Amino acid sequence: MRQAKDYIIFPLDLPSIGEAKHYVELLADHVGLFKVGLELFIRSGPQIVEYINAAGAAGVFLDLKLHDIPATVCRAMKGIADLGVRFATVHCGESQNMLEAAVDGSRGKVDILGVTVLTSVAAVDIEAAGYRSEYCRDLSVLVVKKAAMAKAAGCAGIVCSGLEAPVIKSRFGNGFATVTPGIRPQWSLGEQDDQARVTTPVHAITNGSDYLVIGRPIRDADDPVQAAVKVAEEIKTARK
Repeated sequence: MRQAKDYIIFPLDLPSIGEAKHYVELLADHVGLFKVGLELFIRSGPQIVEYINAAGAAGVFLDLKLHDIPATVCRAMKGIADLGVRFATVHCGESQNMLEAAVDGSRGKVDILGVTVLTSVAAVDIEAAGYRSEYCRDLSVLVVKKAAMAKAAGCAGIVCSGLEAPVIKSRFGNGFATVTPGIRPQWSLGEQDDQARVTTPVHAITNGSDYLVIGRPIRDADDPVQAAVKVAEEIKTARK
């Protein structure tokens, strides 16, 4: 049975492998997964993945957001599949073929998540990018469209905001995973950052989110371990 901490993904959005290792040592017993993104992976490569896997029970969410021609994505995912990570991300983008190539390249060794609409993106950004008005009026329509592509391609789930999780669960069922960035614990609301569509752990879990990406509220706390414990307590409340 999943523990409350297993819902937490802590992003290692840090400039050096030394700082990343510090947080891995602190939080390995208090989160379910560590997210390794572009910034850290470019600096450290597979070394940080190996370090996390050796540190404890927490797994790796490799968030590289692949987006290229299908053949390139397939070959890249074959390399990722050998690293021993739990999840890897691919932009849903414009082509279901690219998502299918990622799933093919994974060889069943890593679960593929389709990135729908970044939580830093608001309706005004979608409008400026030239999308049809129906997607600008309601971002959830665009998220569902991209989620349908990911589901059809064989992806294990998607990355979406907590605001869209209910409609995703309704349309695609509980077996289709929802990973939710832009999570802000109740006690940290009001802090300014670059996320446009945020929600609390309680709201996200109630809406059907399976994993919550929570960075700044834990990383910037005076006591990161205690902050992670407080987040887990909020998650326990939502699960009752």
